[in-house]
Amino acid sequence: MKRMTLLFLTVLVVFATVPAVSQVTKEEKDMCLLASKNCLNDVDTIQKRIRKIRNEIKKGKKVYSAEELKKLELKLQEAKSILDSLENENRP
Repeated sequence: MKRMTLLFLTVLVVFATVPAVSQVTKEEKDMCLLASKNCLNDVDTIQKRIRKIRNEIKKGKKVYSAEELKKLELKLQEAKSILDSLENENRP
């Protein structure tokens, strides 16, 4: 009986830690940058957003899939375009 209880608790602990281990690798991804909507808690300047996207792209295929990298590249181009339009508005 004690042996069964110990075995059950061991299996329970192993299965409880597996999701935590897989979450660590997913936390390396910046999900706000990948999402099609902006995260409300994460307000950045355009320059800071460009810097964050570039840093995420540098992580490459170790963290992101090819599709996610394409999405980040599009977001980078979009942010650069916004920055350019803002800079052009402020020129006399």
